[in-house]
Amino acid sequence: MPGMAPSVATPQDWLRTFEAVVRARDFVAGRELFATDAMAFGTWARAVAGLDNIVREQWQNVWPRIRDFHFEPDARVHSAGDSAWIAGGWLTEVTGPDGRPVTRPGRGTFVLERRAGKWVAVHSHFSLLPSQSDTAHGRLPGDPARP
Repeated sequence: MPGMAPSVATPQDWLRTFEAVVRARDFVAGRELFATDAMAFGTWARAVAGLDNIVREQWQNVWPRIRDFHFEPDARVHSAGDSAWIAGGWLTEVTGPDGRPVTRPGRGTFVLERRAGKWVAVHSHFSLLPSQSDTAHGRLPGDPARP
């Protein structure tokens, strides 16, 4: 049923649930997984404070465009007491400018807190994989221009 995120007992469960709500484009269930005072850095929104703003400025601009969102199997999850973090690579499929499917890789990090017995994200950071291009980083001093 849309809007009903299942109970998550562990940070690993939280990640699997988040993947599922993104794939379902279920903003209501996604909200259940985040604290209202969360802060996010995204691939669309630069920096966003507060869950309402995260949903409006990041999720609603990205989730409808992507398919098959998932973290790679080697994502790291660590917890200590009522705090946890998750970090790993993720993949989605998007429609490229030519109309063909394109795999879109990136990296993501979550900081979770257990509040009132429930794991919620207080911070998320999503980025596309970095580019090692002169366009992205500039040239080194003294390097000749490349055609």
